[in-house]
Amino acid sequence: MNNKPRIALFIGILCISIFPILVRLQLTSGLISAFYRMAIALGLLLPYIIVTKKFKVPNSRLLITAIICGILFASDVAVWNIAIQKSSATQATLLTNLAPVWVGIISYFFLKNKPAINFWIGTLVAILGMVTLVGFSFFLKLNFDMAFSLAIVSGILYAIYILVSKNVLSKVDVYSFMTITLVTSTLFLGVVNYFAGEAFYGFSNDAWLVLFIQGAICQLMAWLLISYATQNMRATRVSLSLLSQGVIATFLAWLFIDEQVTLQMIIGGIMLLFGISITFIENKKV
Repeated sequence: MNNKPRIALFIGILCISIFPILVRLQLTSGLISAFYRMAIALGLLLPYIIVTKKFKVPNSRLLITAIICGILFASDVAVWNIAIQKSSATQATLLTNLAPVWVGIISYFFLKNKPAINFWIGTLVAILGMVTLVGFSFFLKLNFDMAFSLAIVSGILYAIYILVSKNVLSKVDVYSFMTITLVTSTLFLGVVNYFAGEAFYGFSNDAWLVLFIQGAICQLMAWLLISYATQNMRATRVSLSLLSQGVIATFLAWLFIDEQVTLQMIIGGIMLLFGISITFIENKKV
């Protein structure tokens, strides 16, 4: 069995799990943070692509589909940030991370490869784990308003991105795919920020450092690895595995910014990881 995709997925999830800790520093707005996350990743990737000549122009159909992926991913990040600004990071992140459910539903109704029973069992256990991790009292305070709707939309966009990118990555190499999507995302978010009236400069040195880490680690390194995993694993399995970033982010928050970790959170994290592990049972179609 080739374990490289699984290892790549694990390291990629570690990289994106840093992101919530950086966002909580609130050194820049959410929208401009999303733009520079893409722009810096693109700036780091392009010289390597040019020198190594790894970029290959796909046929027009795949090129258009990759561009759509870039818009989907950028839209997901933008909508998620707006949801956070209008509610809370916890609510927006929780609802966005329902993406595995949408991946499963879309796969079941529209794709040939249907999720098997262990995917649904694993998803149910993982979501129950996430609910336990966040705390049951949190759900009593949910506001079913515009921010709630935006967070749901973010999760659906995330799910569609995973499924569409899986299709493209079966025919396009990871570097070419990342180049196209990053160019598209950067341009798209640049326009969004311009019309939103966001400032593109004037940040502190600490803010620029955080933006660089977001672009280099949380975007470029993370999504090169996750895209490689997506290329070689089932989309349903990748989407559910991404839920584990909540557990890792909680641990990092405890380690670096002294956030409290309760027994309930530990139990929820174990349940979430166990639910993900169920989907890795072989000889079944997940």
